[in-house]
Amino acid sequence: MSRLAYQLRLSAPGEHAVQQGLQVSQSQDHRVLSYANNFDGRRAPVRLVCVCPGLVPSSGPEEIRGSRNSQECILTTQFSDFSLSTALKARLEANKFLTPTPVQAGAIPPALEGRDVLATAQTGTGKTLSFLIPIVEMLQRVQDRNAAQALILLPTRELAMQVETAFKAVRTSHLQSVALVVGGMQERPQLDAIRRGARLIVATPGRLEDFLKRKLVRMDQIQMMVLDEVDRMLDMGFQPAIARIAAMVPATRQTLCYSATLEGAVRDVAQKYLNNPARVEIGSVRKPSENVELRTFEVDPTQKQELLEHLLEQEQGSFLVFVRTKHGADRVAHRLTRGGHAATQIHGDRSQSQRNTALRSFSEGRHRVLVATDVAARGIDVAHVAHVVNFDLPKMAEDFVHRVGRTGRASARGVASTFAAPAERGELKKIERALSIQMKRFRVKVNPESQMQEGTSPSACSEQVQEGDNGVRPRASKPMASRNPSRRFGRFQGQRERSKSGQKSRQNAA
Repeated sequence: MSRLAYQLRLSAPGEHAVQQGLQVSQSQDHRVLSYANNFDGRRAPVRLVCVCPGLVPSSGPEEIRGSRNSQECILTTQFSDFSLSTALKARLEANKFLTPTPVQAGAIPPALEGRDVLATAQTGTGKTLSFLIPIVEMLQRVQDRNAAQALILLPTRELAMQVETAFKAVRTSHLQSVALVVGGMQERPQLDAIRRGARLIVATPGRLEDFLKRKLVRMDQIQMMVLDEVDRMLDMGFQPAIARIAAMVPATRQTLCYSATLEGAVRDVAQKYLNNPARVEIGSVRKPSENVELRTFEVDPTQKQELLEHLLEQEQGSFLVFVRTKHGADRVAHRLTRGGHAATQIHGDRSQSQRNTALRSFSEGRHRVLVATDVAARGIDVAHVAHVVNFDLPKMAEDFVHRVGRTGRASARGVASTFAAPAERGELKKIERALSIQMKRFRVKVNPESQMQEGTSPSACSEQVQEGDNGVRPRASKPMASRNPSRRFGRFQGQRERSKSGQKSRQNAA
């Protein structure tokens, strides 16, 4: 995708502003990006209308182009254009945060003004920084340093740990301390951080509610509360805990709410806890990112492992492989390791230390493959995942979106491959209909010649099939992901021949 800028048309004062692609609205009225500058460097005195043709890059505007006449020009927005403290601007620049993503450009200005915010956006669009920046600005103004003034609630401890790390990277002083309050880890360090006067609490609902019941933490000084991944927290059954926690927080607080969807219980939560929020909606949250190439392989369940190893040999980059069960994650990872691939796994039965080690080794490139259950589908932010593989078909369309959302982040390109058995065609079509998408389809077949040879690993080929054919008439036929036979399958054949040769040599020597 070529780099794009937001095209903003200057309109007369009082003219209704309409924004497409980047929508920042309050009820039916659309809010205007008041911080944008024009080409002369002066603050634009008129409303701005975003026409933004085509796909909006998730990394935000990066270049300026277009006419410079008085009626229409291209404006660009950077973090330096926000009303931020000099210290915070310096921290953002030091961390290479120069250009805000659409959700950041939409959510930060109203949050800095003290308004509640309700934001929906695809995963990987930079939501975390959009609430950390207002929190840091608020902490710089507040003088009371003996109690927490900000609270962030998240569904999983992995996501909470990542938010804690991100906050430490952008905070402007070590006095802006943070306490991580999550289950599955020792209580004492968490309580010590609270007692030392943590200014920000990053928590999962279960552990924080437990601390509140035991009167180990105060919420009476909270000025800003963030509910991140609300839909996921509700799916996990945290709605009662959220209600009890919110009841302990001052009613005059500012609330920022982030969700991938805005349906059912999520809408109820927004209506209950937010007061006249600025509405930010970026792109479609019911579809995978346009940056991800979607393809599906119809494959017999017994051949999934061979297909996965074939893709690993034919394609470059890191792989995030999703399976349905904990046992399945262990089995796939162990088989990949035995096959010579650097693979590790993450699931609910692994200790927190093991999960942290697996994520760190994967993000740092020591392991090329991470096999995961859906515990990693939400909130795990690992940069540069080239390929997501749905080894097992997800149960719901939303799970598909969040799995696929691990690649193609921040305007990068990605590939998502889904393995489906012939009996799962109906389930696959349901996902496609629910998301209004159509994936490239390939059928994987076993090579009968290699099947006749005892001890030879089955060779597979794929053929792309037309929609509606149900895999009957091939449109094209070629070996999987390559015009040449699989190197892996060739290696198995070579090993077999060498094994026979070695047996003959030993017989002759005897």
